[in-house]
Amino acid sequence: MNRVRNAKLILWLVTGFAAAVAVNRFIFGLGATTNLNDEVPWGFWIGFDVVSGVALAAGGFVATAIFYIMKREEFHELVKPAVLTAFLGYVAVIFSLLVDLGLPWNIWHMIIYWNPHSPLFEVGWCVMLYTTVLILEFSPVPLEKYSRYARIRNFLMKFRFPLVLLGIMLSTLHQSSLGTLFLIMPSKLYPLWYSHLLPLLFFVSAVALGMATVIFENLTCHWLYRKASKTYVLSKLSQAMIWVLLCYFLIRIVDIVAAGKFGLIFNGSWLSNLFIIETLLSVIIPIILFSSSRLRNNVKIQWLGSTTAIVGIVLNRVDVAGLAMVGATKWYAPSWMEVAVTCGILSAAALVFLFAVEKFNVWEERPEDPETLPHTPPSFDLPSYTWLGPPDTASITRYTLVFVLSFAAGMALMPGNRLYAEGVYHIKVKPATAVDNLADTLCINGNRDDQYVVFSHRAHISWISSHRASLSGGSIIAIARTAGGADSCIICHHLNLPGERISSCWECHTEMYTSVDFFKHDWHASGSGANIKCVSCHQKGVTRDSNSAKDCTACHPAYRFSTVTVGSREKYYIYSYVDAMHEMCVSCHVVESRRIKEKPALAQCATCHRVGNPPDLSRSLKWNVEFPRFNNVVLPPLNVNKE
Repeated sequence: MNRVRNAKLILWLVTGFAAAVAVNRFIFGLGATTNLNDEVPWGFWIGFDVVSGVALAAGGFVATAIFYIMKREEFHELVKPAVLTAFLGYVAVIFSLLVDLGLPWNIWHMIIYWNPHSPLFEVGWCVMLYTTVLILEFSPVPLEKYSRYARIRNFLMKFRFPLVLLGIMLSTLHQSSLGTLFLIMPSKLYPLWYSHLLPLLFFVSAVALGMATVIFENLTCHWLYRKASKTYVLSKLSQAMIWVLLCYFLIRIVDIVAAGKFGLIFNGSWLSNLFIIETLLSVIIPIILFSSSRLRNNVKIQWLGSTTAIVGIVLNRVDVAGLAMVGATKWYAPSWMEVAVTCGILSAAALVFLFAVEKFNVWEERPEDPETLPHTPPSFDLPSYTWLGPPDTASITRYTLVFVLSFAAGMALMPGNRLYAEGVYHIKVKPATAVDNLADTLCINGNRDDQYVVFSHRAHISWISSHRASLSGGSIIAIARTAGGADSCIICHHLNLPGERISSCWECHTEMYTSVDFFKHDWHASGSGANIKCVSCHQKGVTRDSNSAKDCTACHPAYRFSTVTVGSREKYYIYSYVDAMHEMCVSCHVVESRRIKEKPALAQCATCHRVGNPPDLSRSLKWNVEFPRFNNVVLPPLNVNKE
């Protein structure tokens, strides 16, 4: 059983390393661990983990359809492992999606906020429902071990056939809908991969990939546990796989020829070569290997044929989801951290599969658990030998040690510059004695989504000084009228002194899109806060409530408030963060666009939120911290102190 133990050690090693990367991804964000950008927002985690992972899990509905619908009894022993593999595959897809989402805690939104016009909506619901179906399909297997759950198991067994039908229907829907996702990009996806038949091609290739995965999983597990695989059953499955691959190949080639794109296959470009390699691996080589009866009954040929088919069809999904995209000015290659997380998710799924095989009747004959086999009593003749206890205790010790050491190695190898760059949301400019000493050009993260606006600080100070008298209307006007001088920083930094955090409006405008209750009574009255006496705001002899209190603008004339009456009380609200930023900037731009006729578009969003990279600022400014590439803007390194 050394094969199983060694395999588990490797899987725990990979899982521990990936866990460290995943922890950093959730703490510091996507930018700390991925090379994604605005032009390539779907990378390795979507192209391989999700798009390919769903297809790799297709063996569940393929095996159940062959056994329950086609009544092929000889495939019975393939059904349970195939359903288990499918269930673990979909769970892995869900975890991959959580890692890829910028706001993973909002994944439940599709349950409440429906968008039936979106293919992603249909895919999400089908994946969620089919995962539930797979749980119900496989549950009788572990419940069989516990007699006290016999009633639940018998109840589920009565509905097994309806569950199988529902699973096949859901799989058909979302396997094809994954192809529908890419129909909206005819100008971006290279012509050899783009087709109006993508939904059909995705479904047919998923059926072939499901068969290949069942063959590969069966051979690999039987090799690990040194058990003879059912070669004749796998031979029949590989024979059926030939016809599915032929259908897939004919549909694709006929579509390419009908669209007049056949010449692109042999134009010598790297994309045409990629298409040829993909076709050889996914179709040509497996068909050749499985066409001969003698070859497809050979275990090594079954392994080789299923492996090449898996690699080829997965490569097709990765090509469609990213590699075959053209027209992007930025090149994307997955970081080693993206690959590590993917390998970790797959390793964790494999560990659960091995656990289920050893503990439950997934196979007709359950293999012996290598951790419970008889063992030789410990000998302490050599001081260098250490006994770790009984086999089950020893295995827990070994696997825990490997996981912890691997996790520590993963944490140590995380790139500190990327973590630092992603973690610095509060950027502090080095102390300055005057406005002129501040950095001339700032990069303002307007709504904290890592998309920056290049802001010329000196140009705006000069404009305020020379055009302040022309301002009329808008919140900034109220601020300007109370400012103590032509160059007063309070016009923009009405709660800040210059030299403090850049764009720190979020400290008071704490809600991104909704108004904020600004008045904090306890803080105003407490000794640790403003320490204001009651009579400073409330007249003597009058009931002390919001209606009898002094207006906030009496003390804060520069602020703009909106009021909302709740019952008999009036509450003071300030703008949401986004509204505050827009009000501050856009109001001035509106006034200036009316004053200067040659700048009518000054108040439009695209004036500041430009597509593409800002100008190169490195020649005129001295920076001491390197920042990475953010989305569609190259954030120049800022002269900052870590905080």
